[in-house]
Amino acid sequence: MPNRQRVVIVGGGFAGYTAARRLSRLAKGAIEIVLVNPTDYFLYLPLLPEVAAGILDPRKVAIPLAGICRGVRHLLASVDKVDIEGRRVECTDAEGNHRELGYDRLVIAVGSVNKLLPVPGVAEHAHGFRSIAEALYLRDHLIRQIELAEATDDPKERKARCTFVVVGAGYTGTEVAAQGQLLTLDTKRRRSLPDDQSIRWVLVDKAPRILPELNERLSRTAHRTLAERGVEIRTGTTVAEASADGVRLSDGEFVPTRSLIWCVGVGPDPLVESLGLATKKGRLLVDEYLTVPGHPEIFACGDAAAVPDLTRPGEYTAMTAQHASRQGKRAADNVAASYGRGERRPYRHSDLGFVVDLGGLKAAANPLGVPLSGLPAKVVTRGYHLLAVPAGRTRIAGNWLLDAVLPRQTVQLDLVRSKAVPLTSDTPERPHGTAG
Repeated sequence: MPNRQRVVIVGGGFAGYTAARRLSRLAKGAIEIVLVNPTDYFLYLPLLPEVAAGILDPRKVAIPLAGICRGVRHLLASVDKVDIEGRRVECTDAEGNHRELGYDRLVIAVGSVNKLLPVPGVAEHAHGFRSIAEALYLRDHLIRQIELAEATDDPKERKARCTFVVVGAGYTGTEVAAQGQLLTLDTKRRRSLPDDQSIRWVLVDKAPRILPELNERLSRTAHRTLAERGVEIRTGTTVAEASADGVRLSDGEFVPTRSLIWCVGVGPDPLVESLGLATKKGRLLVDEYLTVPGHPEIFACGDAAAVPDLTRPGEYTAMTAQHASRQGKRAADNVAASYGRGERRPYRHSDLGFVVDLGGLKAAANPLGVPLSGLPAKVVTRGYHLLAVPAGRTRIAGNWLLDAVLPRQTVQLDLVRSKAVPLTSDTPERPHGTAG
């Protein structure tokens, strides 16, 4: 079909991947769909802490774009610029070649990037956590610190290497602290460290409680679970300065450590601001139909879009995977409607609840508003992920089963070559930070 209309979807994260998959089913070949993403997979981010803990093989959370989105052409590239008047997308492919791509409809789903704060030393000494590469680097780093602690005779250095600081007690930071602590404790048991050398994990957040997104009951449950396990939780506190020797907290305490893990949160991809369209805190303003006012050919969804929350007038939907996936489907439906297939509808959501994995047999969850903790929450948490992940469920369940019956392999993959993994607003997999 030489005269087919072309729909370009920028970003292969929760919103972009879901939109591409949905639209391909609705279009049935009637339109050309091009998905622009710098990796050849969709990353299921919620299970990334389990990759860092060595529970899941990284391939289990990387869902191939090829074959899953049949009828969708994948362009392995990063978008540099969008010419809105000319309806063209300028991008750079995996080998640095520049190319242009025209479109009739455009879906902006570039997602988010690491949120950097102007804290001295953080960019140089912190470890980010937004990609498979960063998760694998972190796993190697944690194991290496225990191995280096075993090799030194200096008690101060040993203490610093056995101390780990996580900044940000949202979903990611809490799960990283929970899973990371269990990994380091397991690694220590296999080493000949002195019995009096403890593993210290500190979870820091400026919010008054951890997991502020959850209700207070679940937040208290998670707090109690981690505290009983030995994790130090510092709320109302943040990092004032970072160095190669440790971090200084806002309360004045200096914590000697070689491990600063940055999970403060994310911000919209910088590509959004470069479009020259109206934004709200870096997110592209759209109407309830996910279209840009004045540009009916442009749709936006996920973390890149400020979508009106029809259940709470005057507010916008949060930057969560749950919203991104649902908005991706609605965007695809409305793109199809613009071609006469179906009727466009506004985005309206109902909260399904949230799940937080706390490692081992512990979790916190509130499915459909029912608060759960312990083993029941763990079952719900893993069940939710198996339902939410678009492919590879059997492989993921297999990894969980093996982790339950076999000892964990606490060996490095020889990925860490320097003292720290530099933290930037981009990720190692996204050199231009333009897809997610």
